[in-house]
Amino acid sequence: MRKIFVAILLAVAFSQSVFALDRTVIADSAENVTPLLNGQAAPSTTLKTADGSPVSFKALTMQKPSIVLFYRGGWCPYCNRQLAELKDIEQDLVDMGYQVLAISPESPSRLQEQKLETEFAVTLLSDESLETIRQFGIGFYVANETSQLYKEKMDVVLTRDDSARSVLPAPAIFIVDKDGLIQFNYVNPNYAVRPSAELLLNVAKALN
Repeated sequence: MRKIFVAILLAVAFSQSVFALDRTVIADSAENVTPLLNGQAAPSTTLKTADGSPVSFKALTMQKPSIVLFYRGGWCPYCNRQLAELKDIEQDLVDMGYQVLAISPESPSRLQEQKLETEFAVTLLSDESLETIRQFGIGFYVANETSQLYKEKMDVVLTRDDSARSVLPAPAIFIVDKDGLIQFNYVNPNYAVRPSAELLLNVAKALN
């Protein structure tokens, strides 16, 4: 009985420590991000559309259940491939009542330049302020050497925070219901590994 009681206390302490994390702190690496968990509330933040108009994340997700995808930017081939694969299941998601929100730290003007097919029903959103990325707990600092390499090789200038350090989101997918609660999350510090469209569709069906 004593062992069971101790195990329960440890489990409670662990759960409290997990939920007590300050997820708004930018991590020192992608491996150390602390994303929001299933059952937690998505933050109330402000984003911008591709035309620069401010929009409330909460207002968007109150309309219908949302597939929320965080990606590095239109310059990232892995992100573009992931968005292209989502097009294969787009109609299925729409038929189930979902909307797809794709958030990156790029500026609205950069979003305008992204060469996505216009008929793809994804809403591109800018989090240039890094507010939403912070609140979801998926932001991390990019090493200066890596940031410089992106600039020299790809002409990519990463978004910086108030400390003038470059920040990226660990690629992530969250499913948020109309009550603003997270029903599913997938975060992988390896930017080259993304969940398949088929997996995402099966999860969406199971939650629908």
